[in-house]
Amino acid sequence: MAKEIKTIAVLTSGGDAPGMNAAIRAVVRTALFRGLKVKGIKRGYNGLLNEEIIDMEARNVSDILQRGGTVLGTARCLEFKEQEYQKKGAEICRKHGIDGIIVIGGDGSYRGAQALSRQGINTVGIPGTIDLDIACTDYTIGFDTAVNTAMQAIDKVKDTSSSHERCSIIEVMGRNAGYIALWCGIANGAEDVLLPEKYDYNEQEIINHIIQSRKRGKTHHIIINAEGIGHSTSMARRIEAATGVETRATILGYMQRGGSPTAKDRFYASIMGAYAVDVLLQGKTNRVVGYRKGEFVDFDIEEALQMKKSIDEYQYEVFQVLTI
Repeated sequence: MAKEIKTIAVLTSGGDAPGMNAAIRAVVRTALFRGLKVKGIKRGYNGLLNEEIIDMEARNVSDILQRGGTVLGTARCLEFKEQEYQKKGAEICRKHGIDGIIVIGGDGSYRGAQALSRQGINTVGIPGTIDLDIACTDYTIGFDTAVNTAMQAIDKVKDTSSSHERCSIIEVMGRNAGYIALWCGIANGAEDVLLPEKYDYNEQEIINHIIQSRKRGKTHHIIINAEGIGHSTSMARRIEAATGVETRATILGYMQRGGSPTAKDRFYASIMGAYAVDVLLQGKTNRVVGYRKGEFVDFDIEEALQMKKSIDEYQYEVFQVLTI
């Protein structure tokens, strides 16, 4: 018989993402509406081990929808990879009467949730990462805001690149995933986009493209480089030396993590937060919430972690066509 859930906790783990606060708000208010007690765990798994646990009421999540980051804070916790600390985390949950935990984060956060589930604590994950790199879901909270932030910044760099007739290499985030880079490549009309999933490190091809574009009268050249490739500054020096075209690198960095979340991120985060509470109330554990083919669904965490995600071939082909 499924364990009765009376008290749940929510934490945010790993890198922050716009929309996490909307998910926290939805978890808290949905759980209270369902008659549960709710606790917030500050600073992720690190806060769990340090018992940074607070009671949450509806007023605790008032006016946070529009805020970037996470009101609960987040931190990386290497200790939680060890079974000793996983057991300690579960013991702390039981000490505080916590029957289930909702974890908002990426794949590393899910591994922590999986470990707690093995220790008898019901767990559900919510995909909160700007990288869009979780294979079981078509959408991850924070991606829309991050890609719009990057797009707007690239538009500004493009203006000055055009004025100075430069080549600009603009590095966007995404860890080892190229989704932000691909989306910006299409949305910003870039001449080249370098994706970890596709790039063969043939810089001569890029150099030839710049030279050919100049011959056709193109006075600027935008290269969007994914974080997983990196080395934008040294790449800029090599390209300038080879082409004679002034080349500058701009690394957008952590500005892509911040800012007020878009309507899409607020909406998806809210539905996923509520859905996660209901998954726990069904007696499920070791699950991760996702959005697939227009529906909100849940998967076993082990199954979700084993899934692989690749760049959509047609989307990449469209980018190549549009650069002509």
